Amino acid sequence: MNDGAAPPAAAAGRLEGLSEQEAARRLARHGPNTLEKPRSRNVADIMRDILREPMFLLLLAAAVLYLTVGDWGEGIFVLCGAAVTIGLVVFQEARTERVVSALRQLAEPFARVIREGRERRIPAHELVPGDLMLAGEGERLPADGVLVAGDALTVDESVLTGESVPVSKRPAGDGGPAEHAEAQPGGEATSFVYAGTMNVRGQGVVEVTRTGVSTNLGRIGLSLASIEDEPTLLQKSMQPLVARLGATALAFCGIVALTYGVLRGDWIEGGLAGITLAIALLPEEFPMVLAIFLALGSFRLARQKVLVRRSAAIETLGAVTMLCVDKTGTLTENRMRVAATWRTGILYDPSAAGALDVLVPAALASAPRPVDPMDKAVREAVGSSPLPVSATQPLRSYPLRPDRLAFIQAWAMPDGEVLHAAKGAPEAIFDLCGMPAGERAPAEGAVAELAERGLRVLGVASSRRAGVGADGRLPLFGFDGLVAFEDPVRSDAAAALSQARHAGIDVAMITGDYPATAVEIARQAGIDTGAGAMTGAEIARLAPGALEQRVRRTRVFARVAPEQKLALVEAFKANGEVVAMTGDGINDAPALEAAHIGIAMGRRGTDVAREAADIVLLDDRLASIIGGIRLGRRIFANLRKALVYVTAIHIPVAGLALLPVVTGLPPVLFPLHVVLLELIIDPVCSLVFEGEPGERHAMDKPPRRSGEALFGMRHMAFGVLQGLVVLACVFGAYLWAWAQGLPEDSARALAFVMLIAGNLSLAFAEAAEVGTPFLDRRHWVFFAIATLSFLVMAAIFGIPALASVFRVSLPPWPVLAAGLLLSAAAGGWVGFARWLGEAAAARRARQA
Repeated sequence: MNDGAAPPAAAAGRLEGLSEQEAARRLARHGPNTLEKPRSRNVADIMRDILREPMFLLLLAAAVLYLTVGDWGEGIFVLCGAAVTIGLVVFQEARTERVVSALRQLAEPFARVIREGRERRIPAHELVPGDLMLAGEGERLPADGVLVAGDALTVDESVLTGESVPVSKRPAGDGGPAEHAEAQPGGEATSFVYAGTMNVRGQGVVEVTRTGVSTNLGRIGLSLASIEDEPTLLQKSMQPLVARLGATALAFCGIVALTYGVLRGDWIEGGLAGITLAIALLPEEFPMVLAIFLALGSFRLARQKVLVRRSAAIETLGAVTMLCVDKTGTLTENRMRVAATWRTGILYDPSAAGALDVLVPAALASAPRPVDPMDKAVREAVGSSPLPVSATQPLRSYPLRPDRLAFIQAWAMPDGEVLHAAKGAPEAIFDLCGMPAGERAPAEGAVAELAERGLRVLGVASSRRAGVGADGRLPLFGFDGLVAFEDPVRSDAAAALSQARHAGIDVAMITGDYPATAVEIARQAGIDTGAGAMTGAEIARLAPGALEQRVRRTRVFARVAPEQKLALVEAFKANGEVVAMTGDGINDAPALEAAHIGIAMGRRGTDVAREAADIVLLDDRLASIIGGIRLGRRIFANLRKALVYVTAIHIPVAGLALLPVVTGLPPVLFPLHVVLLELIIDPVCSLVFEGEPGERHAMDKPPRRSGEALFGMRHMAFGVLQGLVVLACVFGAYLWAWAQGLPEDSARALAFVMLIAGNLSLAFAEAAEVGTPFLDRRHWVFFAIATLSFLVMAAIFGIPALASVFRVSLPPWPVLAAGLLLSAAAGGWVGFARWLGEAAAARRARQA
């Protein structure tokens, strides 16, 4: 966006800059050099949603009815229970969106500009198209622009491109901005620079061409803002189920209240009976179970150096079928390392003695306090080897120029001579040495061979003479050799990806680097390279349908722009894959946001990538992803068990609320009984089930189908069956107690105690993994809850005021003991049946 801005200056002589009046006019036209803030829900919105919860409204209605008829104890208990229950159900829904704010923080808060011929320091948000901005070494650029004067710059654009090697920038020629109209980040020897990138070497004057949301950085921000959060697989499964059961509960509430009022003429009791049934049927534990499972899952992952930003995404990890990994900083260490040196036809390992003949002059052509990754790599390779110079600082440095893409430094020697050392593009070094074609051919062949291995290659040359030279002219250099650099593959990457494939998860690499480098890194990491590398240019030419077909075979994608990374993720999703995407740069952010699971690197990753991701790897280890997938599968299996249990335990509660109304017997349960049951059910189904270990062979199986329901009709039917067994047991005992002439409060107490015992027995039988001992230390949560439950029951029976509020009295001890044994069997039969099934399966396996 260069509207209203003068064309880029063609020469260094035109450095007057804008006037203050013109700058103010353009600021008003184009707006500040900032990015728009994303929309977010505020606290009032969240509280409004909470107050609409059916469970909250039902409990409030029950409390009002109790208080209306003067039952203050019951009313206060229900209100307190409502506060506790709703407090447990509500979990962190406010996911603060700071993605675009993080993008804004990447820009320098201040910028140096030339206005009216004078240098000024202004806030970066006041930059406008047409400003002449000074770019210094080590500074982050706050706007897009064209380099119009100064040295050839070396700019680190890895946050936009994913490439670990800085690129050179040359001042623009007389062609104006048209010659750069199609320039993209990552281009070598272009004139265009971009907001958010780092100038690692050189000084220059940049004419600003785009600011704010018009920059490359800003367009990524707009892309992120336009991507709406997609519900996780778990949320998609849960929402229709909760809606159906909730509608059923409210319908039964109305039917029971109407029936009770018409048949018995007691509308207050009818309202309480209807509310009791609705509370018994309403699946408010479902979001509660989900909240605690995911909160504790987040805690477990945090101990493994994995930070979960969106807890609902943990479960989705267990269903991942396609893991898309970035190269730089994910598969590789995001640093340069000397891989080899070449001299006179011999390839040397960097640790070999012969390598020093090339590394020493390369080190002398590197900055003493290096910022550039290649300079750092050379200095590290030389290590403690002495350098043949008499000072720690060079006499003179010759920066990169458009016509000489080599960096040269002059050093004083102990014998009084001066050593000139040069390092740069091989072609530039060949020219400095005046090498004839015959001498160039072997070196050029070595360059091509090393490049095919995915290595970056620099030429090295040196020269000795009596002095620096008053005229500044350089001597003729002698060719020393080549230095090849690599961004090394992480030591644990291959093992982690092998585990992923063993678990049935396919792996693809998506990078902005060159195809040859991408294929070599993929090969080292164990990614399928059979189909070669598909480039971003190829992706751009394909229609969406054709891209979906290509990604079925290809697993390496190179020279990929941010919008193409996003297209690849969408293509994988269109093929039915559950996609996890890893990345660490700004260029990865849209794809991280669009993937089912976005996984950012915490140490080397940018703020933008971390804020866009669902999960952040604090130790940057791919092995942590595998641990997350294992945990996701465990959560899914245990969560399914918990939902079966919730369904099962609601059947006897609802039945005991409904059957007395139908049979004309006194009510067994009132709202306060159900509230107390809910306070037992919630921690049981959350903490007990979540604490169970995962299946032993979970990672030997392929991922579950993406369309597989968390809780389908088969699971619901099994839960209903378990619940009917408990209901038959408890209501049968209640009928027997009436037939034996027990008082109403004693019969109610017997049914209530049996219901709690059946609840706990069913929880243990459903949750415990077959083969774990009954007194396994991992069952301590269950035993703690069971002990607390019976202590509460003892307090209710032992304190007359509580017994009066709950309308219970202690039944005879033999009757109570028989009831407890019967209810334990009614709840525990499913565990015995599962044990028989496992034993039969093991026997069949031995026979086979």
